[in-house]
Amino acid sequence: MNRSATILLTALAPVSWGTTYAVTTEFLPADRPLFTALTRALPAGLLLLAVARVLPRGAWWWKSAVLGALNIGAFFPLLFLSAYRLPGGMAAVVGSVGPLFVVGLSALLLGQRPTVRAVVAGVVAAFGVSLVVLKASGALDPVGVLAALASAASMSTGTVLTKKWGRPGGVGPLALTGWQLTAGGLLIAPLAFLAEGAPPALDAPAIGGYLYLALANTAVAYWLWFRGIGRLTATQATFLGPLSPLTAAIVGWAALGQSLTPVQLVGMGLAFGATVAGQLRVGAMGGRRQLFSSAERNDRKDSMDVTGVALRR
Repeated sequence: MNRSATILLTALAPVSWGTTYAVTTEFLPADRPLFTALTRALPAGLLLLAVARVLPRGAWWWKSAVLGALNIGAFFPLLFLSAYRLPGGMAAVVGSVGPLFVVGLSALLLGQRPTVRAVVAGVVAAFGVSLVVLKASGALDPVGVLAALASAASMSTGTVLTKKWGRPGGVGPLALTGWQLTAGGLLIAPLAFLAEGAPPALDAPAIGGYLYLALANTAVAYWLWFRGIGRLTATQATFLGPLSPLTAAIVGWAALGQSLTPVQLVGMGLAFGATVAGQLRVGAMGGRRQLFSSAERNDRKDSMDVTGVALRR
């Protein structure tokens, strides 16, 4: 699969996540962020484990726990807390500082020196989405804003560590995703029951909303995301993140009757432009092509290994 197709498939993950806020506020029980996070993560993780039928080994037990805590266990509750306390697309756009977090963390953990273009693109993305935030309907709730920022920091750290640690030999992104979702879900479970008590009564719209979040929005979307991180740089992957607030704003306008002002449209254009700029490769092109080709070869080998196991089953 070529690089453009990889980018497009990976981009489906943040596009899907951009619908989380509308589903949460319109269909799910109010003020149950931990239960919502648990219902989204644990069933999806167990489903992927059942499909992959591969468990961590050695150091990957604690690595999966760390990644699961960052990408799922902390990220989901903070995400839903911000979604409950902020208007539709506002929670997503506040979290769009993620590319700046990843640029800094990549320098610390991966030894990748920040480029001027990456920093400028990150600033432009944050500025663009801030225009949407400032013009969005509803008051800015400080707790919601802090939760959105903390969720972005958690996910950014998990993204960089996912790139740093890679995957064990012969293990595909499906299994890696299942490990993290399960670990994160198990971390959320006791917090949800201690803080929120017994599960709430669910009507048909809520059940449909949870099924959508667990299957399409989590199991499929996170598989695409971790698959993309394996083939792209951490910076390239995180610069797809602004697609989430753009999707949230569009869904809010199309489905929830939220207005979009000219200033917000300009901000959306800036954020989308920064997303595109974040996918362009600069510097040692030959070296980057070689790195990407190597990652593609590893993924092909992993796919062949998984296919062989499936055929033997």
